[in-house]
Amino acid sequence: MYGDTRVIRGLARRMRDQADDLRGEADRLVGEAEAVWWTGWAADAVRSRARDRGAGLRRTAALHDDAASALEQHADEVDRLKELISWLERRARSLVASARDRLADLGGRLLAGVSGLVPDPLDQLLDRFVPPPSGDRDWLTVELPGLGS
Repeated sequence: MYGDTRVIRGLARRMRDQADDLRGEADRLVGEAEAVWWTGWAADAVRSRARDRGAGLRRTAALHDDAASALEQHADEVDRLKELISWLERRARSLVASARDRLADLGGRLLAGVSGLVPDPLDQLLDRFVPPPSGDRDWLTVELPGLGS
């Protein structure tokens, strides 16, 4: 899942450039074969062979285009998941910080003499939460109340 999407997109661009080069080479090969000045069986064979090779080069170019498209789609998905991980991380940290603030406030009120206060079990759960490392894909599987996962 991880990867530098600039590098992935750069590879996709190079694949497209190679596809263009292959198509150009196919056009050149077929064009030169069609332009031979001699006639007869040998000339026809050269033209036929060049057309076959040109078609093969064009098929290879199309495969390069397909690979480039797949790389671009992969880069888009990596970017999407990185953004989702970042959002989940921010949201979870916000939930935990709010719960800890409420627990600290509750503790302060208990010390001030207000009795009968019971901490919210959700706040206690959030207080015990140990987050994955920042940016880690484990954020995609974090389940916390209020996180929306």
